[in-house]
Amino acid sequence: MADLVLEAYNLADRINESAEVHRYLELKSELGQDEEAQKLIRRFQRKKEIFEDCQRFGHFHPDYHAAKEEAEAFLKHMKEHPKIREYLEIEEKLDDLLSEVSRTLARSVSDSIKVPINDPRELKKANKGCG
Repeated sequence: MADLVLEAYNLADRINESAEVHRYLELKSELGQDEEAQKLIRRFQRKKEIFEDCQRFGHFHPDYHAAKEEAEAFLKHMKEHPKIREYLEIEEKLDDLLSEVSRTLARSVSDSIKVPINDPRELKKANKGCG
């Protein structure tokens, strides 16, 4: 069993040594020092918090739709910043890679093992029907 855990660590090391992870970390650092990007991120976080507050009450909250539209519109605006766009793209690629690794490991053991899903599109597929 210890050998399997060691192999998992080796796989994690290989992923961490990839060009994608290196670029992800570079962009994360660059974004942390980019004042314009930080302003956009803070503004988006405020809009997201407002929407999440409305979301607790669902569609019945009087500001739900406006808050949702505002957050979505600002996210679109924020993605126009080249570093933010690239960061989000590489983050999604890494998330896809890690999800694929998780699915591969789980499915190699059994098709009935549940694997966490981050992608809303995949979540919709997974929730069709019972069992």
